[in-house]
Amino acid sequence: MAFQDPQYREAVVDLLGAIAYGEISAFERLAEDAKLAPTLEDKVAIAAMASAEFGHVARLRERLTQLGADPFEAMAPFQAPIDKFHEYTAPGDWYEGLIKAYVGDGMANDFYREIAAYLDTDTRDLIVASLEDSGHSAFVVDRVRAAIAADPRLGGRLALWGRRLMGEALTQAQRVAADWDALTALLAGGVDRPGLDLAALGRMFTRITERHAERMAELGLAS
Repeated sequence: MAFQDPQYREAVVDLLGAIAYGEISAFERLAEDAKLAPTLEDKVAIAAMASAEFGHVARLRERLTQLGADPFEAMAPFQAPIDKFHEYTAPGDWYEGLIKAYVGDGMANDFYREIAAYLDTDTRDLIVASLEDSGHSAFVVDRVRAAIAADPRLGGRLALWGRRLMGEALTQAQRVAADWDALTALLAGGVDRPGLDLAALGRMFTRITERHAERMAELGLAS
């Protein structure tokens, strides 16, 4: 069984801790973004997105406890880097907040899904379920497209913002992949698990970049 390997267990605990804190951080940001909402309908929609993010945390904490880990200790190492990323990419207005919720969080989720493909079935299913969109992306696409139609100049600014988010998110993901020893070992594979060589790792980041371009296109923005 995979969890008989202490290095594998450590990697899974770290990964679940990172995702759990990411969900808490997303909840906090979306709750803050709701204050910028131009209408009550928008405020409720963003609040629902925030609630969905926080709703995923309970299952992740439960799984960490089942693995014999303290959920808060597992999350702690990721608090500073995730908070720093959000500090660097704080939105300046309502529309930048929408782009970040859709594009920035989407890239982070893609990164975690890629890693989940190399995990045991139960852990993979838990992670995929924790990253589900729940249909909220349609709200963001609708609002951004309508705003650009009303003011085409907004599109240029938001396209630049989307590119900045991509650069910051890729830098953070690559740093995590390089500096996180347990993850590096996980991606390298084991006797009973496939791994990634440098070429495959490069292709992984290419897929993430391509999905980012697809999201930008859905918003009506150039990537």
